[in-house]
Amino acid sequence: MADRLAIAEAMIAHYNAQDADAYVALMTEDACEAGYRGAVLRDGREGVRSGLKAMFAEFPKNKAEIVKGYALGDFVVLHETVSRSPEAEPFEVMSIYSFEGDKCSRVEFVR
Repeated sequence: MADRLAIAEAMIAHYNAQDADAYVALMTEDACEAGYRGAVLRDGREGVRSGLKAMFAEFPKNKAEIVKGYALGDFVVLHETVSRSPEAEPFEVMSIYSFEGDKCSRVEFVR
């Protein structure tokens, strides 16, 4: 079985490097990012890629720090602190990663 916590942590490392291509390479083709139990924010691997690239262009110093991570079955939960820039007030988020095999199929954000 794949180490899903390590995969989610790798996704955050790619996010922090602002490498949308490497980030989505760890996702299924039909993956999405959404608000927790809410609307889809970025749909499909290409939707996630283009959405991340737009966000990285708007916030070139954006970084996420993992406070703690948990894995259980097909799910990983990361508690993160996100800062859009060194001057911006950081905010906390819980990210819930759903997996199909060794690929992430959905990320939901609780904020």
